[in-house]
Amino acid sequence: MTADVVIASSGLTVTVSPDGAELRRIVDDEGRDLLWDGDPKFWTGRAPLLFPIVGAVAGGRYRVDGAEYALEKHGFARRSRFEVVETGADFVLFRLTDSAATRAVYPFAFSLEMRFEVAGHRLAMTATLTNPGEVSLPASFGFHPALRWPLPYGAERGEHVVRFDQLEPEAVRTVTPDGLIAAERFPSPVEGHMLVLRDELFAVDAVIFEDVRSRGLWYGGAGGTGVRVDFADMPDLGIWTKPGAGYLCIEPWQGMADSDGYAGDFRDKPGVVEVAPGAARVFAMQMEFGVSA
Repeated sequence: MTADVVIASSGLTVTVSPDGAELRRIVDDEGRDLLWDGDPKFWTGRAPLLFPIVGAVAGGRYRVDGAEYALEKHGFARRSRFEVVETGADFVLFRLTDSAATRAVYPFAFSLEMRFEVAGHRLAMTATLTNPGEVSLPASFGFHPALRWPLPYGAERGEHVVRFDQLEPEAVRTVTPDGLIAAERFPSPVEGHMLVLRDELFAVDAVIFEDVRSRGLWYGGAGGTGVRVDFADMPDLGIWTKPGAGYLCIEPWQGMADSDGYAGDFRDKPGVVEVAPGAARVFAMQMEFGVSA
């Protein structure tokens, strides 16, 4: 079994597991842990990758090109073993390709490469989905990192906010008990640029921003130190925790769960992208730690 990979810069030491190409630890140059530790009392995940779907499909099954397949919530990448392709002092590149097991639930040829790279206090995560097959490749992709709440910069949990780059006045969405996108929309909890974090926001589940205006945000203790998050090409955003837990997931997505009642073809589902034969699609997210408000 391949061991976890550790990469480092002057400001960060980052550990990534080949299992799911999942972040395991982010520690800054002062020894502060910035990533959730996977405490099973709340949630064992830390930063799963969501592919080839984000969220759940209705009844655990979806239809594509006239056939029906079963697929678990968030897809199979997070439970797959990635190959370590290349490593350096400050980067690592993983790859997952199709297999008999993946084709049984997702009948397409694909290559998903995941690159992690650190520079100073910044971590860049870049996913490249390539289609080596002969038919168009439909897919969604999402990031799901769980940052500490409170962050270890001194502010109390109740002082933490998310500050969006743009105004976000549009109604937000959440999920049904079976993990689908609820039909009802709710008034935006963002006041101006600011989302004040409180457990009541997540009493149902995630707060979902569809076609989010912002291409980035800041998360931290109001007026203090926090994390800058950028997601230039990801159109949707989920923010989630379990009430009382010590993490906040900031999740840029391309696509989301099925809408309640959706029964169409996967290719026609909102948010699904098509990668032409021989082409590639890039999904990227960056986090910079220790950034002042």
